[in-house]
Amino acid sequence: MTLTVVQALLIAIWVALVESRILGYATLTLRFSPLMTGFVVGLVTGHVAEAMIVTATIQLIYMGTVAPGGTLPAEPSIAAAIAVSVAIIGNLKPEAAVAIAVPVGLLGSYLYQFRFFLNTFFTRQMDKFAREANDKGLITSIMVIPAVISFCLFVPMLFIALYYGAPAISSVIKSLSNGPVLHILTVVGGGLAALGIAVIMHVIGKKSLLVYFFLAYFVSVALVSLKINTVTYAIIGVALAVLYTQFMKKED
Repeated sequence: MTLTVVQALLIAIWVALVESRILGYATLTLRFSPLMTGFVVGLVTGHVAEAMIVTATIQLIYMGTVAPGGTLPAEPSIAAAIAVSVAIIGNLKPEAAVAIAVPVGLLGSYLYQFRFFLNTFFTRQMDKFAREANDKGLITSIMVIPAVISFCLFVPMLFIALYYGAPAISSVIKSLSNGPVLHILTVVGGGLAALGIAVIMHVIGKKSLLVYFFLAYFVSVALVSLKINTVTYAIIGVALAVLYTQFMKKED
């Protein structure tokens, strides 16, 4: 499979929309999480299930990533757009796609910073508009011009990366499918996902509650032969959480 011009263009426009933050907090949240971008890639390519499996694994890396001041060490949306596309084209394992997503996300962060650099050349009149209480000028400088710059920057760059780069990366990975390189990428990708889980446990985890995390993990491993799906585990987890809350209220 290869991406058509229309498919690559649609994905590039979606990423530009997310990176432009034109919809405020909605696009800010989408930028920090690759799940929706992976879903859009799946819709565009017609492989939603495969895309969501890959992007769910990529999501594990960025779960514990914080963005002070809106700055990220990587761009999850860009990483998901390219890594999921490569995985679908090359029929790669999710772990291998994760190993591709990490360097792509890092390069995406440089592209995002370059966007800020370009903004400085076109938004110098903001102080003047503020002094004059010029609402239209402020809206143009703060919202319209940065959004236009974002689309002019991200659409062509992402289109080139998707239309020309994704098939090239996929063909390289296919040529290495019988060697140790792909195995190394898979192992590294699995380790990065585990690292993402560890980071979020460190950020929001309480020592008194970690026992429940490990209990859930080992129960899922012990019951793997029963082929219980994630929805069932989620329902059981919610029920146990409600019971725990009720018991804690009684003790108080």
